[in-house]
Amino acid sequence: MHPLLQPHGLVPSNHPSLDNWRDALHKGVEYHHPKHKCIYRGGIDDLWQNKKSGIFHVVDYKATAKKEVVRELPEWANSYRRQAEIYQWLLRKNGLKVSDTAYFLYCTGNVHAKEFNANLSFHIELIPYKGDDSWVDGVLQGLQKCIKSKTPPPPKKECLYCKFRSHPM
Repeated sequence: MHPLLQPHGLVPSNHPSLDNWRDALHKGVEYHHPKHKCIYRGGIDDLWQNKKSGIFHVVDYKATAKKEVVRELPEWANSYRRQAEIYQWLLRKNGLKVSDTAYFLYCTGNVHAKEFNANLSFHIELIPYKGDDSWVDGVLQGLQKCIKSKTPPPPKKECLYCKFRSHPM
């Protein structure tokens, strides 16, 4: 067991579906939504369990190389937060008892090393994040409404894709 897990009372999960859930390209965690008649899917990086309660924790790995070590999720990392919450939602829809606390195992590469020499050095930080997947159902419902609409939604100023589409060639 990795020493980072011990202080949190966590152990790696040995769930029988874990290998499939990690396979983002071919399988992943799937949920067939009966009302939407649609399958929602995502590939998790890892799944840990509380040793005493058996409750599962979503784990997502992130790696970067920066001058400053990443010790907490930056403000710009909202997509990471949403990603963890989608995974929590998917796992709950598969009947698992999932904690609101997800973990980001953030590896920051040492950019101050004088030489590479085929060896990378990382600082590893385990960052807890309290997720809230209550928004997921509403967003998916809106997504279905948009897909089934005969007309596209109106463009928005803050949408980069809308700006790209409206730019003259």
